[in-house]
Amino acid sequence: MSDVTASGLPALRVAGEELPSRLFLGTGGLPHLSLLPAVLEAADPALVTVSVRRTSSTGAGGLLDLLRTAGVRLLPNTAGCTSAREAVLTARLAREALDTSWVKLEVIGDETSLMPDVVELLDAAATLVRDGFTVLPYTTADPVLARRLEDVGCAAVMPLGSPIGSGLGVLDPYAVEAVVAAVDVPVVLDAGVGTASDAALAIELGCAAVLAASAVTRAEDPVAMAGALAHAVEAGALARAAGRIPRRAVARASSPTAGRIA
Repeated sequence: MSDVTASGLPALRVAGEELPSRLFLGTGGLPHLSLLPAVLEAADPALVTVSVRRTSSTGAGGLLDLLRTAGVRLLPNTAGCTSAREAVLTARLAREALDTSWVKLEVIGDETSLMPDVVELLDAAATLVRDGFTVLPYTTADPVLARRLEDVGCAAVMPLGSPIGSGLGVLDPYAVEAVVAAVDVPVVLDAGVGTASDAALAIELGCAAVLAASAVTRAEDPVAMAGALAHAVEAGALARAAGRIPRRAVARASSPTAGRIA
């Protein structure tokens, strides 16, 4: 596999493995599974997250069957877990069911805000790393916590841009930049993406990749939005590599003032 993308930028690497794009895709909420093949083709995601509970349906034409037929790489998640114990058990079941040691770790603090329980999250992450998992934890945009997750061996950190399913985008760009600056592992923006510009901004802030779920599955046209997000993460990477101009509080003329006709 090439170590650069089609746009000429360095490829994303997580846990030493090269991934083919900067877009991770969630599958929850799609109105019709018949849309899934077209969504996957448009998004061309590096990883596709699946809830272990939903993949309990393994029959022909089900979610897992369609994903395997499409040949996408699966990233099981522990969505809905509210304790470290529950998340660890779910991850171990996923490893057996899906034959992968990679897991997107979610430990939710309450079912209203869906914010991470950071104490339980750190505990679960440490346990799973010791158990041989490659752990990608969904977390708050907190640079101190991100460092702690890196210290226990997480392969990436996944700060939220805004609450899950809100579509509010990146509410605190400075916090996301602080997370990027705090760790050496890849930062994957998770939660809150509402449209393509949110994904591009996250990459411009220094995130290595973006995970989008509701932005696609609840869009009026999920296939078109999947394609837009795929272009957006590439555009964000190109813009970050190009270097944005410094922000200024006052105007600065782009044309020289010398030689003006009085």
